[in-house]
Amino acid sequence: MPSYTIGQAARLLGVSPDTARRWADAGRMATRREDGGRRMIDGRDLAAFSVRLGQQTATEDYEPSYTSVRNAFPGIVTAVRLGDVAAQVEIQAGPHRLVSLLTREAVEELGLEVGMEATARVKATNVHIDRT
Repeated sequence: MPSYTIGQAARLLGVSPDTARRWADAGRMATRREDGGRRMIDGRDLAAFSVRLGQQTATEDYEPSYTSVRNAFPGIVTAVRLGDVAAQVEIQAGPHRLVSLLTREAVEELGLEVGMEATARVKATNVHIDRT
């Protein structure tokens, strides 16, 4: 299972590292210390937190990202549903929840699982997933 540093989690949540640290210090986001003392966040915990955060309609801590790549949404995988042939993958990218319908084979080839970092690329009504 992937783990993320405070800085990586902040980028995936669309906030500053200082905001992510404040959330961790306040107990809003579960962290653990590595042997070297660095705080880490379990991928599944970060996925669950990102879903809760995305459900909030507004927060004073939210800081929008500024990028010229308008259709790329880096985030964290929050759900993977596999069928016999098709699959559904959900990504929380800051306040945005994106859902992609793709083949089961594609999900397995990418090795997608809850808590992993991924980028949703949107074109018209299609959502493509890149493992990052």
